[in-house]
Amino acid sequence: MQHPARLLPVAFLGAIAVVTVLLLLPAARAQPDSIDLVTALFTATSAICVTGLTVVEPGYWSDFGQVVIITAVKLGGYGIMTAATLLALLVARHAGLRARILATSEGRSLDLSNVRGVLVRVALIQLGFELLVAVPLTLRWWLAYDRHPRTALAEGVFHGISAFNNAGFSLFPNSLTDYRGDPWIIVPVMVGVVAGSLGFPVLMELLREFGSPRRWTLHTRLTISGSWALLVVGLVGLMWFEWGNAATFGGLSVGDKLLDATFASAMARSGGLATVAPDSLTTESMILSSILMFIGGGSASTAGGIKVTTFLLLGHAVWSEIRGETEVTAGRRRISGATQRQALAVGLLSITLMAVGVLLVEALSEGFRLEHIVFEVTSAFGTVGLSTGVAADAPHPVQLVLVGLMFIGRVGPAVVATALALNVRHRLYRYPEEKPIVG
Repeated sequence: MQHPARLLPVAFLGAIAVVTVLLLLPAARAQPDSIDLVTALFTATSAICVTGLTVVEPGYWSDFGQVVIITAVKLGGYGIMTAATLLALLVARHAGLRARILATSEGRSLDLSNVRGVLVRVALIQLGFELLVAVPLTLRWWLAYDRHPRTALAEGVFHGISAFNNAGFSLFPNSLTDYRGDPWIIVPVMVGVVAGSLGFPVLMELLREFGSPRRWTLHTRLTISGSWALLVVGLVGLMWFEWGNAATFGGLSVGDKLLDATFASAMARSGGLATVAPDSLTTESMILSSILMFIGGGSASTAGGIKVTTFLLLGHAVWSEIRGETEVTAGRRRISGATQRQALAVGLLSITLMAVGVLLVEALSEGFRLEHIVFEVTSAFGTVGLSTGVAADAPHPVQLVLVGLMFIGRVGPAVVATALALNVRHRLYRYPEEKPIVG
């Protein structure tokens, strides 16, 4: 196939169609009432695209419906990790000989010729981290909250899958707000979300070279450093803006405020679970959370957004221009002009798409505050799942707009980046140079 990146959106569209049909079955609903197509489509898209936005309460779905949803989440998370990883390997294979030699000497882990090995390793890592989250959650709900063992196991497995796949789905109407301040619930979920947001190539390298950070690839170093920096920025910002807000952190102890702020910062990167209702946040916190949701997590991860590496590469390009340097460097490595243009294209296209989304939601609805609309649109595009209630209360045309944003936000950045990297044209001539006025 000339453009293998086309397979990704086709596969996701097929999966969404199958899940939509399953959710339309009477067995998927807890009550025998009818379900409309838009609700089933919205939920299916949110599950396959591991977003977590919902338009109905969790109790609306039967046990069968919940199994369909969490299975779709697992398949969607696995699909995006494997597809994005294989597309990245395909791009590396089409690179020049010198770049391929350097990538091989730095990477030492992934090979496009061993597709089966990549698929198996992704599945094992996904299962391992899901169990790492599910086991302590199951034990906590069973022993501390007196759940029936079968119920505790079901809730633990559901939230373990949801956490690592950055899905944002919960079996509880108020997400995890009833468990705020409980580190035995909050910390495992947060670990799963952060691990899932790093991406398969980074997780593989950390498992292999955890004690030798000097041998990490530039991609791993950018992802790790950027993720930690964004987590700290979100933590400090949310603590600052919400410290005295009685609806969020105001009545908590310092330790609980720190735990809640850390959790909220991690969830805004694409986790989607919450211990504080997003619509009770201050306007400043909503803006900060929207920025974090827009950036998202690592490449080839279950997180959404434009990705940490894209954001940092744009930052390095701006910094090099400010310093008057002719080349963009990061971590003692020169960033090619093609990579810079790919990052710029992904960033600008994403901003344009979000602006159009905000305008459409604003035009097709009424009664919503602008910051709530921006927050909801960013959450849909970043496949985060945090909601101020716009998705559930909006009319069907707005819900369909959010469906489109979830789909494009899930497959768009990977497809665009791959298509741009593979679409290389070599001209045998050059036009005369001219410098238009900038600024």
